[in-house]
Amino acid sequence: MIRKFLGLLILLFICQSSIAQQGTASPYSFLGIGDLKFKGTTENRSMGGMSIYSDSIHVNLQNPAAYGNLKFTTYTLGASYSQLRLESALGTDKGSSTALDYLVVAFPLSSKMGLGFGLVPFSSVGYNFEGVGESGIASAPYKFAQYEGEGGLNSTFVSLGYKITKGLSIGATVNYNFGTIENQNTEFLGELNDDGLFFRTLNYGTRSRDESKLSGLSYNIGAYYESKLNDKLSLTTSFTLSPESDLTSRNTRVISALNITGTGGEIVSPGQVDNVDLGNRAKTDLALPTKLAFGAGVGEKNKWFAGAEYTLQNNSDFGNGLTTIENINYNNGSKISAGGFYIPKYNSFTSYWERVTYRAGIRYEDTGIMVRNEAINDFGMSFGVGLPVGRTLSNINLGVEFGRRGTMDSGLIKENYISFHISLSLNDKWFVKRKYN
Repeated sequence: MIRKFLGLLILLFICQSSIAQQGTASPYSFLGIGDLKFKGTTENRSMGGMSIYSDSIHVNLQNPAAYGNLKFTTYTLGASYSQLRLESALGTDKGSSTALDYLVVAFPLSSKMGLGFGLVPFSSVGYNFEGVGESGIASAPYKFAQYEGEGGLNSTFVSLGYKITKGLSIGATVNYNFGTIENQNTEFLGELNDDGLFFRTLNYGTRSRDESKLSGLSYNIGAYYESKLNDKLSLTTSFTLSPESDLTSRNTRVISALNITGTGGEIVSPGQVDNVDLGNRAKTDLALPTKLAFGAGVGEKNKWFAGAEYTLQNNSDFGNGLTTIENINYNNGSKISAGGFYIPKYNSFTSYWERVTYRAGIRYEDTGIMVRNEAINDFGMSFGVGLPVGRTLSNINLGVEFGRRGTMDSGLIKENYISFHISLSLNDKWFVKRKYN
């Protein structure tokens, strides 16, 4: 067992860089600390993102109380691929991203207690867009600007769940959040040709490169309660709370003067690089807002389940403490999720497809982000299947989600997206006493 444990720690270390570099193609990742990622498994996401259901073989990343129900050691790894179609009054564009969504190991410590640890992304930054505007300078009447960003915030966590009674479980999670966000703005002055396209720059431009290194602890507590309605049906209720926590952001800014070569390339002007003294903005504190979720569902064990969940988030300023963005406001956000699963016959010996888990869900989210007084809302529908691996309790989970976010009003961008998700959940027994030596 010690060899397995050491092997898992090595695997987590290797995969840390993969999760840290997972990306997004959303222009809305320009805001705050980036595009906030869904912290949940492919199974949860395929049911509208709700975290109500818990069993003995699957990890639930959203509610730590679920670890108290584990009966087997579970290794789970999830990844996704997303495509975006971006629409605005100026036209359309496309983007895509591939991400490692989570890597988790969980196991029972006793018949009433379970432990889990792993790596998940918290937010992601990945944007690149440009524009042309008036400069107010007669000799160079137009300004060309390019905005780029990358990086994000990641979490390594430890969760503990305990079953107080047959129906009631509680749990807690400690997260260490870390990551780096880089934002770069490049501007040149020049002229437009007769077609209105930027064609010539002067021999100078400027580039501002901001870097914020983030770190801090956050916490999550949760509870489950399951009660029998009759011989077949059970009622499950769920509650989670993430109290407000702080991140420390260590910020730097470098401003460079640029020249344009004859072939259109960029070179940094010698002696024209300035490390800006940020004063009291060199180190800033950010608040991660309080998040509360509660829900309920009804189901028949190993057969079907259906439920709904409501999430509230008391948003604060998601700014990274260095970059200031105009016309951006944050209100309290909320999300409604509903979904469930169906298994035709979990112990069928004659049909593989009767043992498959079929999932579906729907969600609507008010992100709380206001851009130019327009709310940035998110709507999605999801579907998925859980495919058994042989006659074991392990499974491969596939999911797809369709959705849209944002609006074209007030010159903003609407995203139409499709995301494909896959995870592998392997189950094993670690703490088994030998009968024979």
